[in-house]
Amino acid sequence: MNLYSTKQRWKIFLLALASVIVIITLWYSNHIAQRIREEERQKVELWSEAIKRRAELVVFTQKLFEELKTEERKRVDLLGNAYYIINDPPENMDFTFILDFISNNTTIPVLIYDDKGKLTASANLERVATDTLYIDSLLTAAKSKNDPIVLAEVGQKIYYDDSRLFTQLQGTMNDLINSFISETVINSASVPVVVTDSTQTIILKKGNIDTLAFNSRESMKTKLAEMRAVNAPIEVVLPGQGKQYIFYEDSAVLKQLQMFPVLQLILIGVFLLSSYLIFSTFRKAEQNQVWVGMAKETAHQLGTPLSSLMAWSALLETQGVDKSSLEELNKDIDRLNTITDRFSKIGSVPELTEANMTETLREMIAYLDSRVSKKVTITINSEDELLTAHLNKPLFSWVIENLVKNAIDAMEGIGKLTIDLRRENNRVCIDITDTGKGIPKHQWKTVFEPGFTTKKRGWGLGLSLVKRIIKQYHDGRIYVKWSEAGKGTTFRIELRE
Repeated sequence: MNLYSTKQRWKIFLLALASVIVIITLWYSNHIAQRIREEERQKVELWSEAIKRRAELVVFTQKLFEELKTEERKRVDLLGNAYYIINDPPENMDFTFILDFISNNTTIPVLIYDDKGKLTASANLERVATDTLYIDSLLTAAKSKNDPIVLAEVGQKIYYDDSRLFTQLQGTMNDLINSFISETVINSASVPVVVTDSTQTIILKKGNIDTLAFNSRESMKTKLAEMRAVNAPIEVVLPGQGKQYIFYEDSAVLKQLQMFPVLQLILIGVFLLSSYLIFSTFRKAEQNQVWVGMAKETAHQLGTPLSSLMAWSALLETQGVDKSSLEELNKDIDRLNTITDRFSKIGSVPELTEANMTETLREMIAYLDSRVSKKVTITINSEDELLTAHLNKPLFSWVIENLVKNAIDAMEGIGKLTIDLRRENNRVCIDITDTGKGIPKHQWKTVFEPGFTTKKRGWGLGLSLVKRIIKQYHDGRIYVKWSEAGKGTTFRIELRE
């Protein structure tokens, strides 16, 4: 098993483990949120039911109040009749009961004035009779509700109003209605509430809700429609105010709980992505340092035997050794010099010079042509013989050498290799096409990963090195342009002119 396969297996394992952790975390958090959501929903339903019950209680209280009001009115009328009987009594009538009834009146306010309009007596007043403002207001209220009882024989008028109990009950009822609306709007469940009239077009009161949603008629209609879609409005009938509708929706806490799993997933994703980018940066930096260190050390190690070979070549030449043999030896020494130069440039900023691409490629292929299988035909096609690009020849020749050798291995030493040179979109494009076994589409990008190889004895560093040279040192691109199983592969290199 090669390094790339091992790394891929670990990636898949860690990804699967991370996915399981994320799924379990999201499931558990969603489970908790769901439980709280259900409790919140129950709370809202209880609140809604309580609103209905309280509305029924208010209506029931109103019915009791109406009955009490009727009884109080009868009592007031009886008091008036008692005064009238005293004013014009029948013959031989016993006044004991009537007088007891009048004297036992402890709740109905009574004002008695003489024929000059002076207050002569009073009963059941909440304030002292000297408080003229209070007496005037009470007299006005009494005149508006009941006709005065005139005692002509004694020159007096008797004014009476609703009893204090009746007045207190009236105030209590009004307070109960106002309290019902206020507590509905300002609720312990923190539910956004809107109270409308019977037409559902006029807002009477609202609470726990964004007022911006009601800054226009259209926005108000939209908001009410949204609330109606969540919960059916509660219909209530309040005494003296008629039918009203209570709109409500999920609380802000419930809405946040619904978004919590999604927010958590986003946060986990951001954290994982940030962690990956940070560690990937460190990993690449470490790889670069190791890569540069190994390249520099290789160049250094090659330098000593290379110098020795050059000395031996010179010595053999002085001893009259066959020049053709020395020529081949010197070619290999030059090749070793080129390799050493390549390794020494790794990690440094290479010097790029403008070069004729057609001539450069032909020189590189000419060197390789004599060292590859004769059953492989290499063809160079150029649409412009004067096409140039900026490159570092020692490093670029390394790229071409790796690509050509990989292509020959893919063709198993038999086939056709075509190099097409052209200009596209102000870039110099080099297409290297073989007739080998091809590359599966899912591996088009992974072939450039360090450690990826299909060879039993390969290290998987050739294409990784090619990509590094083209991208980092030549500011270019290299990628698999086309590949099909059994037909071949095309690698494309793009360089700036």
